[in-house]
Amino acid sequence: MRLRLPQERPAEPPTGYKIAHPVIDADGGSAGFLGVSLGAAAPYKVLDEARCVYGRRHRAPHRRCDCGFHCVYELRSAQGMLVQAEYRRAALLEVSVLGPYIRFEQGFRYGRQRVRSATIGPCRCGAETAVLADAGWGRAGRLALEGVCAGCVGGRPRWTLEAFARLAGDGLRVRAAPGVGPQGVTPGMPELAAEAALLQARLDWFQGQLARLGRAMGGGG
Repeated sequence: MRLRLPQERPAEPPTGYKIAHPVIDADGGSAGFLGVSLGAAAPYKVLDEARCVYGRRHRAPHRRCDCGFHCVYELRSAQGMLVQAEYRRAALLEVSVLGPYIRFEQGFRYGRQRVRSATIGPCRCGAETAVLADAGWGRAGRLALEGVCAGCVGGRPRWTLEAFARLAGDGLRVRAAPGVGPQGVTPGMPELAAEAALLQARLDWFQGQLARLGRAMGGGG
C-alpha cells in the first residue's frame, strides 16, 4: 500500500518570501530576477514557470528531484537570509505560489510563481536606495543590479525603481527599504542636528588652524 501525502486546495494562492538578485537584459529590453541557490544559473520573469535545472524532462516540482522554485513561509526567515555576506545585495521578494506545490517544514517547492513585490535594501553606504545600478557582474546575458544611492552611483549604468518595474511587467511593485544610520536606525531630526553641530565644530577648528598658520608665516590672518 502506497501512502500519499494529503492534498491541499487553497481558496487562493499561498504567499511566500524569497531573496534574489534583480537582473536586466544586456540590451535593456526586459528585467527579472536571478536566484541565489539552485536557480542561480537561470534568471526568471515576474510570472514564470520553473524548469528542471538538471535538464530532465519531468515537470517541476518532481517528488524525486529538488527542482522548482523555492520560498519560505515567513517574512522574517527571508529577511534572515539577507544578513549573510554573499546575499547582502539581493532583493527581498514576496511571491504568489501558483499551481502544484510541495510543502516542507519551512516553505514551499513549486512549479509556477508570480513575484508581487521586490524590496531593495539600502546602498552600501547605508543611505536609502535611489536607483538600481550595474553590480559589476552578470549571467546568461543579463546584468546583475544592486541598490545604490544618488551619491554613490557615479557613472555606472542605472535604472530607476519605476523603470525596472515597468521593464519587468506583470504588475510588479518595487520599493526601497529605509536607509540606515551609523547605529542601524533611520536618522531623524535629532541625529541630523547632532551631525550638523559636529561638522560646524570641525569647520571652526579648521579655520583656527588656518589662522595660526597664517600668523606663523607672517601673513597676519
